[in-house]
Formats: sequence, structure tokens, C-alpha cells
Amino acid sequence: MQDMQKKQKISIIIPCFNEQEGIPNLAQKLPPALAELNTYFDTELIFVDDGSSDNTNTLLHQHFSNTPNTVILKHEKNQNLGGALRTGFAKASGDLIAAFDSDCTYQPDVLLTMAKMMNIETDIVTVSPYHPQGKVNNVPKYRLFLSKSISKIYGLLLHANIYTYTAMVRVYKKEVIENIQFKSNTFLAVTEIMIKSLLKGYKVKELPTTLSVRQFGTSKIKTVKVMRDHLKLIGKIIRYKLFKKEIN
Repeated sequence: MQDMQKKQKISIIIPCFNEQEGIPNLAQKLPPALAELNTYFDTELIFVDDGSSDNTNTLLHQHFSNTPNTVILKHEKNQNLGGALRTGFAKASGDLIAAFDSDCTYQPDVLLTMAKMMNIETDIVTVSPYHPQGKVNNVPKYRLFLSKSISKIYGLLLHANIYTYTAMVRVYKKEVIENIQFKSNTFLAVTEIMIKSLLKGYKVKELPTTLSVRQFGTSKIKTVKVMRDHLKLIGKIIRYKLFKKEIN
């Protein structure tokens, strides 16, 4: 870890879309993790309400408006995960920039572990349930098969010893966020960021982690569309490898 006495700043971006059922759970689990983080880092919390039509925004203000260094942003219309991340990244001012799921399918305490893994030879730390030491609990088998298969294909194409390409929960150095331009507004955005980062030579470290099925609300992933988007990105990577055609 870099000189901890300087107490780096970490910005945590949490996209939310129609998550009223899960916000109370997040409000219970997140504060203890933030308290630990604040021991080592200055912490900035950025919620992006991505055009929710339920009580998500009200609940975010109810539970988090008094949390120090917290910003609650709102899209008037849903812009999907990529759009929410883009808004959060633009607002973030930390030396490290993290993205975290509001549904707590990963436990919030992974954020401190990931932040501590960052060093001069690491630019991105990602959760990795598909790592041999990782674990998946109760996620539908078809989704698990598709996601694992896609990650294996990316690994083969990029010759990268990385097991998980599709997880949103990551910690980035600010430089990565400033230099990687991603165009996808869908769930593909997190994979696009990873692919473009690897192609630019940024170094990725994985944290073997347990992924659990969400307990509150419903997943916003549209499986057929996401798989179609992945196939298009795979085609772009192949064209890049064969013809050096830029991935856009």
C-alpha cells in the first residue's frame, strides 16, 4: 500500500435503480464498512439514483443524507448502469474510485480489503467470485454458466490470467477512470472498462470473493441483451487483435 499516513481519499459510487426494498439493508450493512474505511482513508460516498420510479430517492435521503461526505445524485430518466457509473465517475474526487452494488450481493467490507490491495504495481482491484478460491451462493445456474463462459472467452482472447470480467464491484486508481473512455450504457460497461484497461497496459488484481444472490428486489440485468452485447464486444476484440482496429 502507498504511504498510508497521507490518508488517500476513496470515492465510492453506488448506482441505484428502483432499489427501495434493498436500501434499508444497505443502510444497515454499509456504515460499519465505512467506519473501517475511515480509519485508513478519507471517504466520499456518491449515490446515483438512476431515474428510479419508486421510493429509492426518498430512502437514500432518509438513511444517508446525514452521512458525512455523501452526495445523492438523481437522473431524471434511467440511463442504465453505464450511464450511472459515468455520472458517478465524473463527480468523484478520490485518489481511488470504487464502484459498489446497492444490493449487497458482495459484503461492503470487501471495499477496505480491496483498497488495501492497491499498490504501485496495481491499477484495478476487482472482486472475483470465479477465481478458484472464490465462491458463488444460490445464483441461478444458467446465469452463472453464461457469465463464467464469457469471462473465459475474454481471458483466452486477451491472454490475461483473470477469472472475472463481469463484476461491477471494483477499486480503480483515479488515473484509470480519467484515461479509459467507455461507451456502453448497459451492464456491459464494466466489462468494457476492464478490457480497455488491460489493452492499455493497466494491471489488475483479483480478490477471491463470495457472490450471493440478491435478497431484496429484482435484478435489472436483461440476460439476452447482455449476452448479445458481450458477443459484439468479443467481435470487436477479435478485430482489434487481427487488424488493430480500435475498440469503440
